[in-house]
Amino acid sequence: MLISTFISCNEYQKLLNSDDTSEKYKQAEVYYNSGEYRKANRLLDQIISKYRGKPQAQRIIFFFADSYFQTKSYYLAAYQYESFIKSYPKSDRIQEATFKAAKSYYFSSPKYSLDQEDTYTAIEKLQVFINLYPNSEYISEANQMISELQEKLEQKDFEIAKQYFTIRDYRSAIKASENFIAGYPGTKFREAALYNKFKASYEIAVNSVFSKKMDRLVELQQQYDVILRYYPETLFFEELENKMTTVKKELEKLKKTIKTLSK
Repeated sequence: MLISTFISCNEYQKLLNSDDTSEKYKQAEVYYNSGEYRKANRLLDQIISKYRGKPQAQRIIFFFADSYFQTKSYYLAAYQYESFIKSYPKSDRIQEATFKAAKSYYFSSPKYSLDQEDTYTAIEKLQVFINLYPNSEYISEANQMISELQEKLEQKDFEIAKQYFTIRDYRSAIKASENFIAGYPGTKFREAALYNKFKASYEIAVNSVFSKKMDRLVELQQQYDVILRYYPETLFFEELENKMTTVKKELEKLKKTIKTLSK
């Protein structure tokens, strides 16, 4: 096996160094069809310019793009697929190339905490694909990928709003939570966003000056009611109840104080 592997590698190296374009094309297909995409890619890279304008060019460019895709070089794959799409808009592989170009951007999308430019690009490319090929066999997968990418964007905005609370910028936390809830009405993070808004409002209310405290505590009661109306079995029930116990005590103190002052 070791000898066989050595001979195979030696033959491949000789092929890379040869000027036999035809043989490189032939062996590139062999490597591609056997799943040895890296070897195929190196050979195709050497000959692709020599087949421009020739009948084989369409096939070579697609294989070249796909060899990048199969080896997870997604930026290069997207670029080469898009080059293929521009060069051969009537190809019978145009739908596959359009989908895989979009999918390459999907795989390039980073985790939610990083810059999401590639995520927006992926959503745009996938949506273009869906609009162009609504009956494609890839539609279900394309829709699933868009849902995952949108959820990533939602999580990023949710974490930003949450971060304001962490640094004790409670007013910004409230505003960011409100914007998040309005911007993503169907998000799975809605319950947590409502609770984050409640927590920030609570911190402001219980530490308010006398003239503003009553209104803010009443507003907290309303927020509490909204959360329980939509999420009667909320994950934050215990925390809410503990805080509402304090709110009720504060309201009772205020009412007594106001009653005393009015005499």
